[in-house]
Amino acid sequence: MPHYTILFLFSLIFFSSSHASVQDFCVADLTGPDSPAGYFCKNPAKVTVSDFVYSGLAKAGNTTNIIQAAVTPAFVSQFPGVNGLGLSLARLDLAPGGVIPFHTHPGASEVLIVLRGYITAGFVSSANTVYVKTLKKGDVMVFPQGLLHFQVNAAKIHAKAIVSFSSASPGLQILDFALFANDLPTSLVGKTTFLDLGQIMKLKGVLGGTG
Repeated sequence: MPHYTILFLFSLIFFSSSHASVQDFCVADLTGPDSPAGYFCKNPAKVTVSDFVYSGLAKAGNTTNIIQAAVTPAFVSQFPGVNGLGLSLARLDLAPGGVIPFHTHPGASEVLIVLRGYITAGFVSSANTVYVKTLKKGDVMVFPQGLLHFQVNAAKIHAKAIVSFSSASPGLQILDFALFANDLPTSLVGKTTFLDLGQIMKLKGVLGGTG
């Protein structure tokens, strides 16, 4: 192997190791403030195995709501052990007719694996290309960071899935709520969406918006 190749490989190893984490973990100190950089680290002397274990995904979420679905998160605020690790989880439960409406995660990509039932899932690229597939048990689908995506129960039985994210705090913005669950004036919503004002007011009434 040429000497310059050896030197190049050595420099890569040195660079990678010099930028690696100098501590094993940074369990979130949930008593402190959250920030774009995450939580401060909990005192290692106070860290226990419970910080690295979360049982909240074992129980089905309550689907008796307007979307007939539930999302149970295991983000850093529920699962402090994932702080700084660049990952988190959530459980999706969809009753028959259930839907996770169009939404985005500004801070993370998402991977979904179906555990029960059938879920029609899809996302829209920045070029407005639509990618949709009906998934069965065992199927996996990825949703790139920041893109609008959705999940719909595609059968007459309850569906269940686990999703993972590439961030401990992936963030969430639901399109319907962004448009109709705030005080943005109806006239402005109409101008920016081309929707009928009567329909906008109806949706605001359903989702709790004003204006």
